[in-house]
This record gives sequence, structure tokens and C-alpha cells, in this order.
Amino acid sequence: MFLLVLFLIIVTTIILYRAVCRRHNSICKSRKKLKGQTTVITGGTAGIGQEIALDFAARGARVIIASPFEDEGIKARNRIIRKSGNEDVVYKFLDLASLKSVRKFAADINESEKELHILVNNAGIGIPGEVQTDDGMNLVLQVNYYGHFLLTLLLLPLLIKSGTKLEPSRIINMSSITRFIGSFDIDNYNRTKYWNSFKTYCNSKLSLVLFSHELTKKIADRNVVINCADPGCVSTKIFKSYFPYAGKMCQVVIKIFFKSAWEGAQTAVYMAVDQKAGEVSGQVFNNCELTSPLTWNDIDKYSEMLWKQSAELVFKDEKEISRLLPKD
Repeated sequence: MFLLVLFLIIVTTIILYRAVCRRHNSICKSRKKLKGQTTVITGGTAGIGQEIALDFAARGARVIIASPFEDEGIKARNRIIRKSGNEDVVYKFLDLASLKSVRKFAADINESEKELHILVNNAGIGIPGEVQTDDGMNLVLQVNYYGHFLLTLLLLPLLIKSGTKLEPSRIINMSSITRFIGSFDIDNYNRTKYWNSFKTYCNSKLSLVLFSHELTKKIADRNVVINCADPGCVSTKIFKSYFPYAGKMCQVVIKIFFKSAWEGAQTAVYMAVDQKAGEVSGQVFNNCELTSPLTWNDIDKYSEMLWKQSAELVFKDEKEISRLLPKD
């Protein structure tokens, strides 16, 4: 009898908790169509990314999902087409852990697409941060941030060309609440055996905020906005990559108490379609609303430091980055 009562108390608590959470988990209610718009979503083959891609497709957009997992990509494309009824969905290979792959993907987009209206830098991993890529960077930082830094700048001229004053192109960086735990020790970001894996992940999410802040200054009045989405605590597979067994245990807890991938996608969708979200840049959105403006001390100093370091890492020719940025 005691166990039955305990079980009922636990179940009731979970139901009440989820009910309260759902009241505070805002949903994008806009019915705006995206017909005629071209969108790119990295990591669009699973989790939050696939839910964003499905929403865009249902609104009539041309949707390009990018991922290094080809079988997953093909299945995701088929699912999105089946559920949205929109056949203008394309899967393209992209490995953010390889600068060569990023350049090849960007060249493909620039050649095959006449316009690009929305870029969602969603892909992310959380595996141990000691791994180095062939490009000599920390794997988590390269996939979550440096790869997106390069991709965004390579696609920037096309985004600028596609935006208008009334309908600016939008760059959405998928950050996280863990940005507040990230370190400003930028000079040591790529050191191995220096950070624990979780701290490295936090650094990558902070980097996306600093990148958005700095790029905003460089593309002012160019009909492109760049902002960060904080999806909240979401039930995704990223926790499994830390430790297999702990990850599975985390997933059980997370599925009960945290947002679903569809719920986690809502803020990014809101940022892509809401008119007011297209009027600000360099900011962070959470639960389908603008959070308090960034007031970190010395944010300009750190965003400039990160920009300089990132540019030196991913661009071998200084003239290339100047060609990609708009002239004054």
C-alpha cells in the first residue's frame, strides 16, 4: 500500500510539474508563411534541428538540412516531406569538424541557390573536449562554434543580397543557458586537457553569443540580423555523448522534466518568422521573447578578441574575410 501511494505521489508530482512547465514554455503562434524563402539548418536531421526544418517546410519554405550523417539525413528529408507535404526539401552533407567540408558546402550553396533568407546554426555536440580535429581545433568548439563562424561568413554575401529592409535575412545561432557558465579565457579555448568536457561545451555556447554581438557591429544596416536562441532544457541525445551510461540515466530524467525537441524548436521558429525579431540584432531570445539586453562587462572587448582569434584560425588569407564583409 505504501509503495502504491508513493508511486501515485510521484506520478502526480510529475504531471503537475509538466503542466506548470508547459504553461511557461511559449509556443510560436505565428502563421506566417515562408513561401519563396530559402532556409539552411545545420543539424537539421535530428532533434531540435529537424523540428525547425519541419516547421519551415510546413510554412512553404525551401529547406536545406545539413549533417554529416547521410542515412539520418535521407530519413529526415523523407519524414519532413511526408509530414509537411512540401517536396522542396534537400539534404546536403556537411561536417563542421572539417573546414574543408564547410567550404565545400558553402560553395555548393552559393552556386546552387540564388537567395538565402534564413540560416540556422543549430548543429552541436557534447562529447569530451580533449579531442582535436585535423584542423588542430578542439572538436566541440569547432563543431559548435568555429565551423559555424566560417560557414556564416562564407554565406554572408548571399544573405545580404537576399535581405530587404522590410524582410531582413536572419541568422539564428543556437546557444544555451550554459552560456552563463562559459569562460572568457579565450586564448586557452583550444587547449587540450585544460577544460572539462562540460566547460568546453559552455564555452562554445558563449562563443556564439559573442560572435552574434560582434558580427552585428560589422553588418549594421545591411538587412541582415543575427541573434541567439536559448531553447531551454531540452530532451535531446546530446547528453548521451558524455558518458554512455550516465547519458541514458540523464535521458530518462530529461524526458520527464525537460522540453521536447518540438518545444525546444519554438524560439528559433519565432525568431525566423516574427516581425519584431527581425528588428533587433546581437541579442538572445528565450521562450519566444527577447531576453534582457546583454550587459556583460567588457563584452565588446571579448567579442573582438574572439573574432580576431576565430578569423586567424579559419581564414588563412586575411584578404578573404575582408572580401566577405560589407564595405563601409
